[in-house]
Amino acid sequence: MDELLTPVSTTYLKPRKDAQPLLSEVSSTKRVVEVPKVSQVNSPDEALEILRNQPDYDSLVRVLRYLAEDAARPNAFNVHVPGPKSAAIIHVLVTEIAANYWTLLKEGGASPGAEDDQDDVHLFVACLQSVTGLNAILIHLKALIQEHKLGPKEAKRPDLVLHISIFIDLLATVLEGDSAIQALWTASTQRLATQTLKKVQSQALLSLITGGRVVSTAAEAIEVAGSENVDAKAIWPADGAKFTQWIAHNIIAWAKHIKSEDDLHFCSDVFQRGLSLGYQESLVKTVIDGLLLREGSDPQDFSKVCLSQPSSAKRTLNILLQHLAQHLNGLDLESPSSTTLISAAAGVIDAVIKGNDALYNHLVSWCVSSSGAGLGDAVGIRRAVLAVIAQNKDGITTVFEKSLAQFGDQLYIKHAAILQQNVHVEVLLLSAGYVAKLSPIKLRIIVRSGSYLTAISNRIAATQARARFLGLVVGESLSTLMDDKSQKLDFHMDETESEEAQWLKSLTMVSDNVGLIEPLLKADVTGPPAHKENRPSQRRTQKPKAKPKAKPEPSVSTIKPIAIIEEIDSSEDEEDLVPYAKGSDPEDSDDDATLVQRNKPKAPVYIRDLILYLRDTESYDKQKLALQTAPLLIRRKAHFGMEVSSHAEELAGLLVGLQDKFDIEEFNDLKLQGMISLIVAQPKTMAPWFSRTFFEGDYSLSQRTQVLVAIGLSARELAGFDTSEYQAAASFPSKRLPEKIEQLYLDPSKQGQANPPSQLKALPSTAIENIAQSLTSSFLEPMAAKAADASTGPDVLKLSTFTARYKSKNKATAATKPRIRSIPNTTAALIAESFFYPLTAHFQVALRSSKPVILNPALLALYLQTLGIIIHAAGPSTLALPQLTSELWDLLLAVRVHTQDDLGALRGWFVAMASLLEVNDGDMRRLCETQGREVVETREWAATVFNRIRGEDGGEENEVKMLSAGVLIKLGEAIEKYQALLMGNMIGF
Repeated sequence: MDELLTPVSTTYLKPRKDAQPLLSEVSSTKRVVEVPKVSQVNSPDEALEILRNQPDYDSLVRVLRYLAEDAARPNAFNVHVPGPKSAAIIHVLVTEIAANYWTLLKEGGASPGAEDDQDDVHLFVACLQSVTGLNAILIHLKALIQEHKLGPKEAKRPDLVLHISIFIDLLATVLEGDSAIQALWTASTQRLATQTLKKVQSQALLSLITGGRVVSTAAEAIEVAGSENVDAKAIWPADGAKFTQWIAHNIIAWAKHIKSEDDLHFCSDVFQRGLSLGYQESLVKTVIDGLLLREGSDPQDFSKVCLSQPSSAKRTLNILLQHLAQHLNGLDLESPSSTTLISAAAGVIDAVIKGNDALYNHLVSWCVSSSGAGLGDAVGIRRAVLAVIAQNKDGITTVFEKSLAQFGDQLYIKHAAILQQNVHVEVLLLSAGYVAKLSPIKLRIIVRSGSYLTAISNRIAATQARARFLGLVVGESLSTLMDDKSQKLDFHMDETESEEAQWLKSLTMVSDNVGLIEPLLKADVTGPPAHKENRPSQRRTQKPKAKPKAKPEPSVSTIKPIAIIEEIDSSEDEEDLVPYAKGSDPEDSDDDATLVQRNKPKAPVYIRDLILYLRDTESYDKQKLALQTAPLLIRRKAHFGMEVSSHAEELAGLLVGLQDKFDIEEFNDLKLQGMISLIVAQPKTMAPWFSRTFFEGDYSLSQRTQVLVAIGLSARELAGFDTSEYQAAASFPSKRLPEKIEQLYLDPSKQGQANPPSQLKALPSTAIENIAQSLTSSFLEPMAAKAADASTGPDVLKLSTFTARYKSKNKATAATKPRIRSIPNTTAALIAESFFYPLTAHFQVALRSSKPVILNPALLALYLQTLGIIIHAAGPSTLALPQLTSELWDLLLAVRVHTQDDLGALRGWFVAMASLLEVNDGDMRRLCETQGREVVETREWAATVFNRIRGEDGGEENEVKMLSAGVLIKLGEAIEKYQALLMGNMIGF
């Protein structure tokens, strides 16, 4: 059997010398490829290859230096020239290099052997400062935003927010500086061969900058990433106002160094397209300050850049006139310095329109246009414009003839706002004075013509007292220019001898010259301001005290006996000491001692301190403290020197534009009370300022709403209908503060504990609604009571249902109709001149714009209610009540077409009409006699609204139907009673 098992082969195994572990480390067969450090880059292909292979910091810097040096050489590769190679390099720089190296580039790098580390970030940014680079950044940022907005089922990168914040910072750095637009345009078009390619690149860059793409993308990115995750210095591209300021500063810097026609055309295009960003006034005024009103500036730079295109030149010139008017408002016209400033303003206007006949003709039309002539501004700007026009005899004669024809037009007399008529009368008298000096024969021919006699006759026959007054003044003034003392016209009326009449007559003697512009120029400040306020800062560095001198030892004779101090053991009294309760100190209420703030700011005691607090938008404590103290501080300082009046407009601008950045409690109420206090303190200047700001300022709807509410509530306070708690607190003696205010001023630690006044608990819109409800209640309740007493008649059929609902709804707040109070004529005149006339005059101008913001239904409703509140505050004893009634009635009839599709606006319309009828309740005969057509037309409109609205919901629709019924009955009673007076007006209606 052994031979059957024959071995085929034999293998001997060698025994292991050392026992090896069961698990051992096996070396990988793959090796990590190390990127060799680059010593020199010779071609764009090599640069692209290095960028794609994850270069180290030194290699990246050498590539960036190569790209920058080649861009400076004439025939070398330029990464800014559009092409496949440059596009690939920029794509890699944006998508790969920026995300990995941006933070390190900003820090300057720390790699050994690197040179000029502090300029590494500038090398990187220079490679992206072109149309291609800027477009790549925006596209990549948009892609990151879209990736972040994916649905919840999709996976999101955890570092997405970090990348978005990096590219926002990169975008801000690429656009940073006053020469960024010039650098972008030069890099994008300098090496292009043909004009066609240059034009294409220029249009692409223009679209990126002024098309709103940068602002919208940056704003969306910040919203996605969160403002707390983005560097505060990089947020400005997302702010439309700051971005517009950046464009303006770039235009200013470029316009001063324009070297070619291409530069001029593109710079002008940037300005023209920048006007469409929504901040045209801010853009134009900033450019005016930089190119016109700055020392060393050349007016021709402004003309070439801003007035080269006729499509926007007139609009720019209007903003220039408005900006110059702000420098001339508030001048003392009797002082020589005011005449110098007016001549300087005339010099500025003359310098920018020199040789441009279209702009000269626009100045002529500006003087007589219904929306021009500096409505709401002082006479200084009109004097400056007419001084420029008077250099041409034909031009000033044209202004005089058109002004006179407009002055005597019957429709103009009846329907134009009285504030606008005042402005045109000033233009008429000023131009008449110039014509009398330049061409007295022409003046005599015009005045002796039938048009002049017709104008004066129409004015004297006008129903409004103000229109007649202006006619009398113009008639006597023009007669004085032509006739001697024995033949000149004199109406022998007290009105023509008043101070205002004498001032208007003196305008015919004014003769201004086109002077030098130096008095209006500002110093060119390029660095930090050298001037510092001569006030001690809140925190001083304490100086070391000097070592006191050693006192001479007293002689023996002068030594007095020393009193013996007896020590008493007080251990027994220690038990009487009571410790403070826990949490008694509000400063130590926080558990973390590092969060306790010991250096809280003190309450401002001067208006300049209040302005500094309001400007400091980065300090929560200062913002809150400024809002809390502003109402009382403004009222206390109202009649102490010039502290409030000299800073009123600046303070008003800060209050209106203030944003609730820190979510301050009752922010809107405190802000509103500050504006009300400012208007009450300076009503003659600030009420017209707020009216003009409401229509012309670049503000949101909520800010405009607050302006309207402040105007309405301040008018009621001046009229005595409302009393502010701040008003009572501001009347205290200077040595004794009220309890609440004393806590605020003397104990800043309790600033947040004092309860606000009770009047501030209501929202602004609620305050106006409450007042409007009170006005409509006083208007409807007498008619409701009369209808309830009657057993038959159409009044009961119309009002019985609605009055029942109205009484049940307002039973808790209903009050008897207050008796008519007689307020002083001075207050009534102030409300008419400063509150009512500016609002109605600017409204007529706003309706002529392309997209009037006032036609927003909510804003229009509040505006009409505010007018009703103001005319009610003026009261029935106002001497100018016929003029107020005429203007408001014409405005209501003109705007009714914009209210019929919105119940809120329709309700505001009827609130204003109800207030107008209630104020004129005691003189309905005069209304039927002078406003006959308006009475009949309004009754027909009220009947239409009443029949169209069902009014069964018990809400706003029911209120509108009740108001329309009340107006319908009120006017119906007047028509029935004074049919004989209305018969003439009703013929042909």
